[in-house]
Amino acid sequence: MKERPGWVRSLPAKVGFVCLICAGVSLTTTPDVTGQTFYGSIAGTVSDSSGAIVPGTNVTLTNLGTAEKRTMPSDDAGSYRFVNLVPGRYRVEAEKTGFKRFLREPVVVEVENAVRIDVAMEVGEVTQTIEVSEQTPLLQSESSSLGQVVESRKVNELALNGRNPLALVALVPGVVPQGSKQDSSTGNPTGTNIFAWGNFQIGGGQANQSATYLDGGSVHVNYLNLLALVPTQDAIQEFKVQTNNLGPEFGRFAGGIINLTTKSGTNSFHGTAYEFLRAKVLNANDFFNNASGIDRPSFTQNQFGGNAGGRVLRDKLFWFAGYEGFRQRRGQSFLLSVPIPAFRQGDFSNLRDSGGNLIPIFDPLTTCGRLGNPAARGTARGTRSSPGSSSPGTSSRRTGLIPPRESSPGFGLNPTSPGNPSPISTILRRMRAWEATMTS
Repeated sequence: MKERPGWVRSLPAKVGFVCLICAGVSLTTTPDVTGQTFYGSIAGTVSDSSGAIVPGTNVTLTNLGTAEKRTMPSDDAGSYRFVNLVPGRYRVEAEKTGFKRFLREPVVVEVENAVRIDVAMEVGEVTQTIEVSEQTPLLQSESSSLGQVVESRKVNELALNGRNPLALVALVPGVVPQGSKQDSSTGNPTGTNIFAWGNFQIGGGQANQSATYLDGGSVHVNYLNLLALVPTQDAIQEFKVQTNNLGPEFGRFAGGIINLTTKSGTNSFHGTAYEFLRAKVLNANDFFNNASGIDRPSFTQNQFGGNAGGRVLRDKLFWFAGYEGFRQRRGQSFLLSVPIPAFRQGDFSNLRDSGGNLIPIFDPLTTCGRLGNPAARGTARGTRSSPGSSSPGTSSRRTGLIPPRESSPGFGLNPTSPGNPSPISTILRRMRAWEATMTS
């Protein structure tokens, strides 16, 4: 067997060394990671029935969805604290020799919420268990920030125009949605002005000046702090809107904080599929179409998708994925005024207003009182008209001002013969003469 050259034998080691150097350089050159987070926490104090603290108690926290476990002993002050908890449902257990086993579930941890669970131990055997099934306390005594969580049921079940989950931000006190009907911050985000996506006033701040995070990452762009992403409604587990007295981990905002968290996989497999249809046959016609005898314009909107999640390795590795599609086909009716055949031929002698009154067409230079023309006289309506029913400037021969149907696209003047100057050149000539008279 032929022996390989030395440089070939040492190649794997060299490649590994280069990869290690590249990884180190990337870590040292990576920009500072922002401190924003969506995690919650559970904290409390362990005491006995008399209120005395019980240090050294083993407290175990279990995620009911993924079976992840964390264990820590209570300190000398009887306190314990679990941080960086993904929003979800948990079980708190406490054990110590000479006391009954303590168990409480479910403890609901929400986005950016600190939950306090005090453990009251009773004297007895470890084989005995005290089960507590109280609701998670609503009072957030561990945090001074003011805000409200929009929970999963509201996010998934409330009807939304265009399935825009950011419309639910308006459920929180202190939030004022902005924008018109067409560009509303609570409307369909598809086909809407991008300035409308984050057009909220939170806590008295200016619109589009709040901060929005998805799983701890900012979804804003540098240009005017605009939102770059509107997440899918079914992929959002819950979110929290913080309106006042926020912690030091947040910055670069002048209003409030919208903190969204997505769903994640668990040991159980779950999935949903949906289709939301809007069609012409389900819509009413508008007033102007009904008045003009016009049928409802075509409209079909399909919003469809699905999501699924589960485990790859039980209690260790999980997955979640979602997709949403949007298709819209719509027609639009317009109420316009178009020239009648006589107007297209340059004949405006029958031009009338909405009340049916005749509108006289005349050359204003014939009523200026100069160049031998009579001065205009006032009418009952305060307008100006020529002394007669018409003047040499009221010729109905306005050929070329409106192109005929058979003409080529665009606007222009038809060619005129030298003996028949165009109306435009006649008006320009008279205006120059009038300006010369005024300056003389």
